[in-house]
Amino acid sequence: MPAASAAPAWGPVAVAAVYGWAVGALLLPRAAHRYAVPTGEPWRTDHPPAASGRSRLTALPAPVTAVVCALLAATVGPRPELAVWLALAPALVLLAIVDVRVRRLPDVLTLPTAGAAAALLGVAAALPGTAGSWPGALAGGLVLGGGYLALFLIHPRGMGMGDVKLALTVGVALGWYGWTTLAVGALAGLLLGALYGNALLIAGRADRKTGIPFGPFLAAGGLLGVAFAGLDG
Repeated sequence: MPAASAAPAWGPVAVAAVYGWAVGALLLPRAAHRYAVPTGEPWRTDHPPAASGRSRLTALPAPVTAVVCALLAATVGPRPELAVWLALAPALVLLAIVDVRVRRLPDVLTLPTAGAAAALLGVAAALPGTAGSWPGALAGGLVLGGGYLALFLIHPRGMGMGDVKLALTVGVALGWYGWTTLAVGALAGLLLGALYGNALLIAGRADRKTGIPFGPFLAAGGLLGVAFAGLDG
């Protein structure tokens, strides 16, 4: 677990929020429009619709990414791994948006993100002031990815291979802070997904055979786990 940390410095939190807003506004709408296509269709090459038009795709990423980055800065603090989390956050928001829109987590996004997470944390581990373990991060990726693979093999209709590949990234991030953080983040993602699915059932908008986009809940669990590690430290 990370060592005890002082109250967050709000200047860096504000900077992280501005960074998240800028990336979300300038880069993510085009990327989400490009990759939010059904399986088997080519990536789009045109521009996304304007924010004032019929789609919320352009307007949504900026506030979401700003809040995520601000939360990470407030909880993790000025540790080397914060730069890694801020680099990964837009990719996870992008994956969540794509999954919500087309129930798909493309390999072209999930696999490079997992590789980047492992590589960047390897760099962070060599810097002073870091609060995690790179071997723990790699082990976390293998454990969570393996766990989701088992869920996929047991119930393929409820879990996709895209979720398995996204679990590699989330497991790497959570494993960085240890097994307790991995357990908290993994359980949080499963709980959020279960609550959403049950809410759809109660509202009559789905039945027990209806699939849901699980990527946003998996990513949210990772965010909550990392935030928990920062606050608990």
